[in-house]
Formats: sequence, structure tokens, C-alpha cells
Amino acid sequence: MKTIPDFQRRKAAGSPITMVTCYDAATAKILNETSVDALLVGDSCAMVVHGYDSTLQATVSMIETHTQATRRGAPDKVIVADMPFLSYRGSADAATRSVAQLMRAGANAVKVERCRGNAELIGNWVDAGVPVMGHLGMTPQSVNEFGGFKIQARDESAAQTLLDEALELEEAGCFAIVLECIPSHVAERVTDALAIPTIGIGSGPSTSGQVLVLNDLLGMDPGFSPPFARRYMDADQMFSRAVEGYCEDVREGDYPKEGEFRP
Repeated sequence: MKTIPDFQRRKAAGSPITMVTCYDAATAKILNETSVDALLVGDSCAMVVHGYDSTLQATVSMIETHTQATRRGAPDKVIVADMPFLSYRGSADAATRSVAQLMRAGANAVKVERCRGNAELIGNWVDAGVPVMGHLGMTPQSVNEFGGFKIQARDESAAQTLLDEALELEEAGCFAIVLECIPSHVAERVTDALAIPTIGIGSGPSTSGQVLVLNDLLGMDPGFSPPFARRYMDADQMFSRAVEGYCEDVREGDYPKEGEFRP
């Protein structure tokens, strides 16, 4: 996948889309050599990089910095940048300036949480040439409204509302929609109703693709493992073993050896 229109082509072909988060150049350089389709510079960086307990502390400047770094490391990947909390709920001019800031930082598209109150704004950005990805379900920026990180659209009324909002986002011009932490049958229903692809996270296997926080996929945090995130390696233990090996070698005078320093 090289461009935003490839998302639509992949859904039409029935070929699942893969996306992971990325926040720095070194990681992006590795990911640039993999077959992953797209990188999300998520506001999750506030939590996994900066140590906050929610995404609300992310700012446009923070996302801009991480987008620049990711683009430098991954020149060949589609990059989607998150619009942080409230960055698009002030004046239309201020919101557009924030979008421009992230696009100039190297993003190919921006992602916006929720539909309510956003459809007209999204339509204006799309008309101006900005690809926009929607995000429905468990939208982390609404954590206080939801009373925590909880599964959404559990009953029929909520499921219908989510479907209606997905159709509204599609009408506004979104090229894809993330569906986070909703029942699998609801995700399937929404995916079938849309012409544009859906990207699932914690929403079952019937979406057009999947996205995961890379730190969860790699097993970077031993104290945090969401039930929907399959751990593909134990990076926390590998890091620890490597650092302890280095410390041991230094203390025993085994590092550096000849050839590892200038005589």
C-alpha cells in the first residue's frame, strides 16, 4: 500500500489492511522495511511514550513532532496522524491550521474521533484535499464521558446510532473508519454497510483491516496487556536481558574488547 486510494482498492479486493502505531524515526525505519500497510501516529503516544494515563494530554505540537520523526524513518509508508483532544473543536480556522500543521509534518491523512459535531468540518477538510480517517466506538478522547475504557454499542439502539454515524462520516468524505472496542457482530454490520474500509481494534475479525499499538504487539509493558492485543514477542524481557548483559560485561571488564575501541 502506497497511497490513500489503496485503502479503497484493498477493501474492494477483500485484502485485509494492516496498521500499527509509530512515534519515532528508529522504529519507523524498521517498519518501513516490513509489509505493514500504514502507520498511525496516534495520540496514544501520550500514554506509551510520555507516560500519561490517558490520551487527553496529547497536543498538536506533540503529534507534529512524532509525525516528523516517523516520516523521516518511514519515507515509503502511508502515515495517518491523530487530531488530539479538542484540537478540532474550537474555531474552524484554528482546526484547519492544526490539520495543516500535521500534514506539513509528513502525514498523508488525519484521524478524527467521533462523528457528532464533526461531519461538516470533515467535509470541509476533504474538500480542501485532506484525507480524513474517522474513529467510532470506544473513542479514547471520550474516556471521561464513557466512565473508563469500556466496550461500546452493546445494545441495538447504540449499535444503530454507531451505524448511522459511520454512514454520516462516509457521506462527509472519510476514506476509512476505525472501529474500536465494539461487539464483533456490530463491526461486521457496519463494515458491510459501508463502501469505505473499516479498521478494527478490539472489534473482531470482520472489519476490513486491523490496527494495534505497536508497544502492545511487541510486549513492551509487562503491566499492561489489553485482551484484544496479541503479544507477538516479550520485548520487555529482551530489553532487560540485553541491558543486564551489558552491565555484567562492563563490571567484569569484558566490555569493551579489542576492536570495540580505538587503540
